[in-house]
Amino acid sequence: MTTTTVYDRRILDALADHGLQPTADTEPQRLRDAVRDLYKYEIRRLRSELLAGRIPKREYAGHVVALRNRYWVLSVPLPRWTNPPPPLFDSMER
Repeated sequence: MTTTTVYDRRILDALADHGLQPTADTEPQRLRDAVRDLYKYEIRRLRSELLAGRIPKREYAGHVVALRNRYWVLSVPLPRWTNPPPPLFDSMER
């Protein structure tokens, strides 16, 4: 049996900003791992730019803050990425 995941709209928008378009079958942890990997790549690239002298040291912190703001979705606890799915049946009194 497959689990259907209903993602919060804000999370879907943030994932789309990073080129990710999950389906209802995509596990939230897999998406979080993908976003984390993208963030790690970018933070390493940013550090390389600093070490190569292409970013002045006094501007580096601002670049890091901007990067963290772009990846705000990583600060949201995973259970909050999803909405509870709608009930399969309405409750009926008999």
